[in-house]
Amino acid sequence: MRVFVRNLPMSLGENTFVLSLGGSLVVPNGGIDTQFLSNFNTFIRKQISSKKRRFFIVVGGGATTRHYQAAASAVHGKIEDIDLDWIGIHATRLNAHLLRVIFKDLAHSHVLKHYEIIRKANESVVIAGGWKPGWSTDYCAITVCQDYGIKNILNLTNVDQVYNKDPKQFPDAKPLIETSWKKYRASVGNTWVPGMNTPFDPIASKLADELGVTVKILNGKNLDNLGLALDGKKFLGTTIQ
Repeated sequence: MRVFVRNLPMSLGENTFVLSLGGSLVVPNGGIDTQFLSNFNTFIRKQISSKKRRFFIVVGGGATTRHYQAAASAVHGKIEDIDLDWIGIHATRLNAHLLRVIFKDLAHSHVLKHYEIIRKANESVVIAGGWKPGWSTDYCAITVCQDYGIKNILNLTNVDQVYNKDPKQFPDAKPLIETSWKKYRASVGNTWVPGMNTPFDPIASKLADELGVTVKILNGKNLDNLGLALDGKKFLGTTIQ
């Protein structure tokens, strides 16, 4: 059952964006990337102060998820998908609390992690993590759009663009500047697997298609490029709509 806390804002306006922040940017294999977090912190604060923008930031688990899942498997053997998912969910929440502390003076006091509770958030920054097994943080980002009337997600990853096929396997793979949800969904299928590595996961893609949400996928480390995408200007990345 969905619980509405205070008054639900049906739409927060065109100046509110959802950022699906890939955990690989926060915690790559070398540990927490404090240089990226410092740059990201400065960028978001400038966007808020100079352009009066608001952000829901949904963060993934990154290498923390993979390390803990691998450790569980190494000690126990085969792990059920539901338990692998729970490990990933808690990794996202750890990263989310890290971000909430970084933005503490600007951020909503609670990390969104139970999406059946829809909060009235007046702050400039709202941080969110994973919810429950079977759903990635991409899906949580789409749920935020559904709950708060937002139509734009910027999916910040560690790759520049989406390709028509895996460039690691196919040298002739071509980058996509723009594509439809129908074409994208045909390429990624309809099944979620814990730890799945796709630009935007299949279950989230289905809901985004149904809601008419536009997703821009780009390399999150290039913050100047992110600024162009937020401004609606030409940027390096892929738009799915």
